[in-house]
Amino acid sequence: MDSEDKLYRDLQIHLDRQTIGFPETKSGSDIDLLRQIFRPEDAEMTMMLTYRYESLEQIHERANKIGKSLQETERLLDETAAKGIIGFRKKDGEKQFRTIPYIVGMAEAALQSPTPELISAHARFMEDGLFPRAFLNTRIPQIRTIPVRKSITPKHHVGRYDDIRELIKTTDGPITVFECVCRKGAEVSGNPCKRTSRKETCMALGEMFRNVAEKRHIGRQVSKEEALEILQQNEDDALVLQPVNAQAPDFICSCCGCCCGALQLHKAIPDPVSHWVTNYYAEVNSELCMACGSCEERCQTGAVKLDQENTIAAVDLRRCLGCGLCVVDCPENAIALRKKEIETIPPRTGEEMMEVIMINK
Repeated sequence: MDSEDKLYRDLQIHLDRQTIGFPETKSGSDIDLLRQIFRPEDAEMTMMLTYRYESLEQIHERANKIGKSLQETERLLDETAAKGIIGFRKKDGEKQFRTIPYIVGMAEAALQSPTPELISAHARFMEDGLFPRAFLNTRIPQIRTIPVRKSITPKHHVGRYDDIRELIKTTDGPITVFECVCRKGAEVSGNPCKRTSRKETCMALGEMFRNVAEKRHIGRQVSKEEALEILQQNEDDALVLQPVNAQAPDFICSCCGCCCGALQLHKAIPDPVSHWVTNYYAEVNSELCMACGSCEERCQTGAVKLDQENTIAAVDLRRCLGCGLCVVDCPENAIALRKKEIETIPPRTGEEMMEVIMINK
């Protein structure tokens, strides 16, 4: 093993010790993927970080041991953060950095500018199956599903964290909208999205926006009014609303079943809802259902289907995310959301969520 091979293996081991993990694969797809994402100097600097935000001075205490000056440490951290493959924020005017998971995190940044080589390496890493298993087995998921607006009513007693418009209206910082990396990657691979031609569907809020705006130079800042309009278009296009699993999320994905990696994984496993967070499920009124198939067409997870005789729709509760997309288009009002008896309240912030994941790990 030469020195560069060892560097990337050391990086893989370091990332695997963080919250979600980055498992070693027998095929070597893990190292191939890391080479696509990290320059050697990026890899070296990322190994100076933990899953918690730390100041430049704290990080330099470790970087100094490998011969990096404070100025060089800052330069390399800034360059790596500019790619979106490590976390960055400013708190009280102080730069802070941390590692981030492959998903959600590095992949979304790297795939903003997808190359065939990167897409191939990503696909092989996911096909090896070890990372998807690590992603699912955190006990507390990184993302949650919340219902579209027209599918819920006052009787549901919706918490603010399950009301997408309330989240937008009450966010403190600016909002940026950017292109969905899953749809971009699918298009580059020759499989354009079947749900929408729109790519500008995902959003970052507050602190996440500052990371995007200051370091990555992607996306564009929008008003709360425009953000709400985009969300309405997303709902009209039957996209599933998936923010980070926190009461104050810093990103909101709007996902289709044909391109989204998370929803594709959801469809591939036998009992996906046990690995997801949602407070709702859909229920069909058999007396009203006319078996028109609208709900089956709208569903992005294969949870709602007509029976073999095409006489009624049925909901597979192992797969239903409670997104409400099937509810809003039913011409007979034959399907409705029900709130689960036990409500799952998300952690307060994304940082708290990561702490819980690390404790469980």
